[in-house]
Amino acid sequence: MLSLVAPPAPGRTAPPAEGGGAGAVLRAVLAGGPLTRAALGRATALSPAAVSRHTADLGGLGLLRELPAPDGPPRAGRPQLPLDIDTRHHLACGVHIGVPWLTFALLDLRGRVVAHERLPRRGDAPAVLATIRDHLPGFLTRRAGGRSPLGLGVVTGGWVDSEHGVVIEHGPLGWHDVPVREVLSDATRLPVHVDSHARALAQAELLLGAGSGSTELVQLFVGNVVDAAIATGGSVLRGRRSRAGDIGHLTVPGSTEPCPCGRTGCLQATVSERTIARRAHAQGLIPTPDFDLLLALAGGGDAAALRLFEERLLLLAPAAALLLDVLNPEVLVISEAALTVAPHLRPYLYEQIRARSNAEPEQLVTATGFGVDVLAVAACAGVLDCVYQRPMDLRTARRAPRAATR
Repeated sequence: MLSLVAPPAPGRTAPPAEGGGAGAVLRAVLAGGPLTRAALGRATALSPAAVSRHTADLGGLGLLRELPAPDGPPRAGRPQLPLDIDTRHHLACGVHIGVPWLTFALLDLRGRVVAHERLPRRGDAPAVLATIRDHLPGFLTRRAGGRSPLGLGVVTGGWVDSEHGVVIEHGPLGWHDVPVREVLSDATRLPVHVDSHARALAQAELLLGAGSGSTELVQLFVGNVVDAAIATGGSVLRGRRSRAGDIGHLTVPGSTEPCPCGRTGCLQATVSERTIARRAHAQGLIPTPDFDLLLALAGGGDAAALRLFEERLLLLAPAAALLLDVLNPEVLVISEAALTVAPHLRPYLYEQIRARSNAEPEQLVTATGFGVDVLAVAACAGVLDCVYQRPMDLRTARRAPRAATR
């Protein structure tokens, strides 16, 4: 098995060599580029002939490009031109389906957000998919700048069967057995990657974020849906019918919050954004039960708002401690809004986890580095992961998008 950059540190397993040599070359440039061909050979253990072949193929697909020679005195022999990810031609497109919002996003091939737009989520599942279908062509025309989308990612919470592209169950939305991929593939003529936002973020963290260089990672997503994703050996675990990571119905002792599942005290119902916003409204902190208003207060240092988020983190800590102790990952990444706008809450979270775990949270737990762009990154992560794992599939998978059908 080839190593991307260097032999794994003791206790680590080398990342999987998916995508063969071309994938290894592309991921090496993403991780350490720009790189010369000689440096790529050292990073991937590929022969000079293989490196030349793969870089030519990737350049022909518009994924790699040669940069000008660096400044300096002339050197004997053929110049070693560095290669970098080519962000001029392609984009990853994605949509995050949340409870209050639909987030449309475009990322370049280095995972940088190029554009995003939000629309209120209204109506049932067919109405939401129709909104996505109808909004997408104009969004691409306005924001893509002539670059072509390599695929469409669609992510949401709940139980998502990524193999078949179906949202099996999303309690807060009331969705059951929604064939997202089938509907949007027919409408957009793009490859459609459907997944849960926790698994999508785990892929993004492994490729671009806190998990880069790691192979054992846990992603804990906390929004209106609470779920987890587990990566082992560098690959995200899906489980039977893609149900791995379902922690939303862990019991919170003392909680009497009703859950749509029919029980009370479930973790998701207890700490969801809607629950926290409702509590803040009842306390008179915000004029309406709007989570964004509460988050803005916390970001501005409002003591009462921060106390509510401290209570939320206190309720989350047992679940985080359980994930650390049972799975023993190299890193646990927590995507929770208050940790982004009020990072001084992180030591409090570490303290609460340490009281319940044998692990050292300061060494193993981090907030996502994607910040306010976390939903945009999640939306596009499946497309980017496919590009970097199996880049040569683009020779046969790419199809031009057409206008949405009605």
